[in-house]
Amino acid sequence: MAKTTFSCSACGASHSRWSGRCDACGEWNTITQDVPLSAGPAKKSLGGKRGQSITLTDLSTEETPPPRTLCGVEELDRVLGGGLVPASALLVGGDPGIGKSTLLLQAAARFSRAGVKTIYVSGEEASAQVRMRARRLGLEDAPVQLAAETNLRNILTTLEAEKPGLAIIDSIQTMWADNVDSAPGSVSQVRAAAHELTTFAKRHGVSIIMVGHVTKEGQIAGPRVVEHMVDTVLYFEGERGHQFRILRAVKNRFGPADEIGVFEMTGKGLAQVTNPSALFLSERGAPSPGSAVFAGIEGTRPVLVELQALVAPSPHSQPRRTVVGWDSGRLAMILAVLEARCGVPFAGLDVYLNVAGGLKVSEPAADLAVAAALLSAREDTALPADTVVFGEISLSGALRPAPQTENRLKEAQKLGFKSAIAPAGGKTGTVAGLTLTRPSDLVGFVGETFGAG
Repeated sequence: MAKTTFSCSACGASHSRWSGRCDACGEWNTITQDVPLSAGPAKKSLGGKRGQSITLTDLSTEETPPPRTLCGVEELDRVLGGGLVPASALLVGGDPGIGKSTLLLQAAARFSRAGVKTIYVSGEEASAQVRMRARRLGLEDAPVQLAAETNLRNILTTLEAEKPGLAIIDSIQTMWADNVDSAPGSVSQVRAAAHELTTFAKRHGVSIIMVGHVTKEGQIAGPRVVEHMVDTVLYFEGERGHQFRILRAVKNRFGPADEIGVFEMTGKGLAQVTNPSALFLSERGAPSPGSAVFAGIEGTRPVLVELQALVAPSPHSQPRRTVVGWDSGRLAMILAVLEARCGVPFAGLDVYLNVAGGLKVSEPAADLAVAAALLSAREDTALPADTVVFGEISLSGALRPAPQTENRLKEAQKLGFKSAIAPAGGKTGTVAGLTLTRPSDLVGFVGETFGAG
């Protein structure tokens, strides 16, 4: 039988029996019998035990924005939304060997030199290995404290005693909690470790960055609930064959999502790239068939990138459709629209599409640039080298304007482009020295750019 409890409605004090006057606050006739918070089995429900009342505010309550700490690396500060927020939990994911530990060691050195007490906990490498990397990067004099530990209880005890401003956990898959009966790296251990670290960050005002491995499918290993626990999720993109590394914010409670930071892998670690458009187009040679420059938007910044297409007769009964850096389903849609609405067949032809530089493009505004690259490769006709293309293609063959048209055009003008092809309807502003062609639909674009086809 459940025990009957009483509490004062004025001050919340608990009493074992009813009385007319509350001994805690002195109010009369305020003691009432507690109703259980939830119904169900005693061991599986909250029962009748009361909790503490929480403070409620209305929507008009103004709070000062959280203070941010800048590390000095503009690309990293941009992805974080303007700097590191105290008491925040971040998750950084990426393929093995892509540069997660290198970047975070560089960031730890920057933050520690900026006055933030920083602790770097490595669960995969010994402290000597981290010191070797620091010497290679020229960071051996940075006031970063190192530890090699995987026991979560020991780590939290140390963080509570040291009271750092930033703690880096490399990686979350190697951490293990002694109250969970499963092996390190399992779903239960990853969930428990992420939960404990996130709640510790909120209670003690420590910013915690956790490193997460990426599976073959490109997702952070472990349950997706880990991404919901933390405040910010950053993904490292790029291929080992390219020197470019893209750090993308796929979730950020303190700043814009889909913001990117561009880095270049060098012998001294990851160097930031302040003008990624110029870098992505730096290896572009003379105009050739199958090449088109796309003016895209990544987060809040415009980025110009080259799209490369190759169309060749197929020796197989089913032609190949190979895509790197773009959505293969959207490529199939563009090919179908070109054949159905414009009468340009691709049957019996292998189609290859590549986004140069290792960047992954996801916005629909790349449709028109992809179509231009495909038609250029099929007709063996090179587009002008000083032309950028962007716009969305609908299934009817109509062209839809892309958002932030003016920013795209300004970025193209800044890099020396003389002409642009974009759908009608977008706000272009005043972009002097840039010739703008605005086709009404895809048929008109094919006729104006490549003739009757």
